[in-house]
Amino acid sequence: MEALDPIETQVLTTDDVELAGTLLRVGDLVAIPTETVYGLGANGLAADAMDRIYAAKGRPSDNPLILHVCNQSMVHRLVRHITPLEQTLMDTFWPGPLTITFEKSALVPERATGGLSRVALRCPAHEVCREMIRIAGVPIAAPSANRSGRPSPTTAEAVLHDMKGRIHAVVDAGPCEIGVESTVVQVEGDTVIILRPGGVTKEMLEMVADHVVYDTALHDPTEAPKAPGMKYRHYAPDMPVQVLVGSSSAVVESIQSKVPMYKRIGLFLSQQTWDILIEALGIKPTTISEDTHVSQLASFGVGADTQDIVTIIFGETAEPVSLANQLYEGLLAFNEKDVDLLIVEGCKKEGLGVAVMNRLEKASGGQIYIIE
Repeated sequence: MEALDPIETQVLTTDDVELAGTLLRVGDLVAIPTETVYGLGANGLAADAMDRIYAAKGRPSDNPLILHVCNQSMVHRLVRHITPLEQTLMDTFWPGPLTITFEKSALVPERATGGLSRVALRCPAHEVCREMIRIAGVPIAAPSANRSGRPSPTTAEAVLHDMKGRIHAVVDAGPCEIGVESTVVQVEGDTVIILRPGGVTKEMLEMVADHVVYDTALHDPTEAPKAPGMKYRHYAPDMPVQVLVGSSSAVVESIQSKVPMYKRIGLFLSQQTWDILIEALGIKPTTISEDTHVSQLASFGVGADTQDIVTIIFGETAEPVSLANQLYEGLLAFNEKDVDLLIVEGCKKEGLGVAVMNRLEKASGGQIYIIE
């Protein structure tokens, strides 16, 4: 892809929503906070502005974008019609981490849909984000604000790591609350089809819809995905990733067998598995650091060759909410540690765990191991 001319990237605060909304309206690129991840925002009705998103991300142009709206009234001119079930979904889950695909109106450029006949719309729960959209006066196209294929950013700092010099501004509103992207659904008759699992779970959708199913493309790699962010390998850090799912004891046993094969290994584990690992290895970490988002970061020596292991602890157990909240930040943190292999402790595919494991499957290129 052709190199981009450098742009001076402004770091804005939540006091700068008027400026951010104006920049978005005129076609500039602004990284915006949402409750899920930071999005790379641009005017969703301007094809040239969306061209800049694709260029800045290095994103394939057939990968559709999600348009973000500030309220339901903004939806009507963007879609051909709204079915009763689609209306129920909006009433129940908006503002929030649910994206709904609708038959698009002629107002929506094909640049926003990747050539598809449907447009993906979401009303975010983040108040600052909605205010920026209101000021802009147009829907905002906003895929995750990272280089294509890399983990999505959940802080402004992570945005700048990938996007400084490539976008006009980032609005720093602190860390994102949820940590994984929105659920994307499509309504067909009385059925809600989950095209991408995310912050709204299947169980939550079943509270308002009689039939909720997963899209077959989620399990069939030969079928073309219908949702943004699902067509290409994504969410991947710079090193090989393996995901282990099983009891803490089984995960520790598998880790012990892998450690001698690598000079420097990364572990993204639950607190319970960490405790068992420390006892099994009979050693103590040499360094521990604490911060708001990563509970423990430890590096310690193993054996005569002082094998390096770098570990991040994501929560008390292999629990989807704590793992989701730290998933992308954790993956990005290992890039700074230069490890040869990253082992991530996965979770059951239940509730939010479906979204977490979907992201880990893509981050690992399918290297998921179920162990007993």
